[in-house]
Amino acid sequence: MRFTSALRSMAAGLALLSSTASPPALAESRAFPVEISVVAVTPLTNSIEAVGTLRSGETVIIRPEIAGRVSRILFEEGRPVAAGTPLVELDASTFMAEVAVARADLALAEAEAERARTLFAQKTGTGRARDEATARLATTKAALQLAEAQFAKTRIVAPFGGILGLREVSVGDVVQPGQAMVNLESIDPLKLDFAVPETMLTRLAVGQTVDIVLDARPGEHFAGTVYAINPAIDDAGRAIHLRALVPNPEGRLRPGLFARARLDTAPSGDSMTVPEQALTARHGKVYVYKVTGDTVAETEVTLGRRLSGSVEVLSGLGPGDTIVTAGQQRLRDGAKIEVVAPDGTPAQRTGG
Repeated sequence: MRFTSALRSMAAGLALLSSTASPPALAESRAFPVEISVVAVTPLTNSIEAVGTLRSGETVIIRPEIAGRVSRILFEEGRPVAAGTPLVELDASTFMAEVAVARADLALAEAEAERARTLFAQKTGTGRARDEATARLATTKAALQLAEAQFAKTRIVAPFGGILGLREVSVGDVVQPGQAMVNLESIDPLKLDFAVPETMLTRLAVGQTVDIVLDARPGEHFAGTVYAINPAIDDAGRAIHLRALVPNPEGRLRPGLFARARLDTAPSGDSMTVPEQALTARHGKVYVYKVTGDTVAETEVTLGRRLSGSVEVLSGLGPGDTIVTAGQQRLRDGAKIEVVAPDGTPAQRTGG
């Protein structure tokens, strides 16, 4: 009886041992569905992403230098004008009269100066009288120049060629010095102002190209060239401010537009890239699952630059390697896999 009981206990123990060993054995043979991708080798350029604003090549608010009443407006809003084109005329009657008075004073001063020189030469006049007449002549010449300069300021002209904005005065308005009348914008070329982190200082140079995209022009790319770098670092944002010229011969771009810029610094040759979703981070390290046959190997990788939807791999993989891009959450080193398409159906393997 004791022997029979012992046999029964051993049989029960073996059965229990068999039941507890079954799940791991099943787990070892299970193939996990995954999606895969081949490590791509693509030519990359060292570039810096930034945002900025388009500015006019030249911009000015047309303002009078003297007070006066607007007598004529000689421009149409929103139209291009050439440099030197008359824009506004102020009432010039008072200034014309001042010029006439100055000219009359000058004629009298010239006559008196000539008379004083003659008398002094004849020794009937004093040197002091001659000097005083000469000084009055110089003063009246200066007064005439001042009157003519004031008169010239009644006619306001465009300082450079560009496109006029919306006027802010009307005929009959009495304007004061410095009052805004209309803005003038030179829009070919435009300027792009943008900033990059100070850590990029050694990668910046005048002449670098800038690829520009605008929300106002979706799907289009525009080119610019850096022509100036601010020598002072912005200590508030720790940024370096740059300015690029953007050709705009057709006038399709306008000042004030928000721009996204990619500054190309130097070509870096071919680089390996993988999709971002293939990466798994753990304990401060980054891994991917490299496919070998129907199993995977957990592989540590060193990353470089992050791109749009992908990342550069500096070490850990080689060109043509196959990696898991979806389904890696349930994997571990040495796990078996079954390659599937995004819809879950079996897929044809392209590498590994």
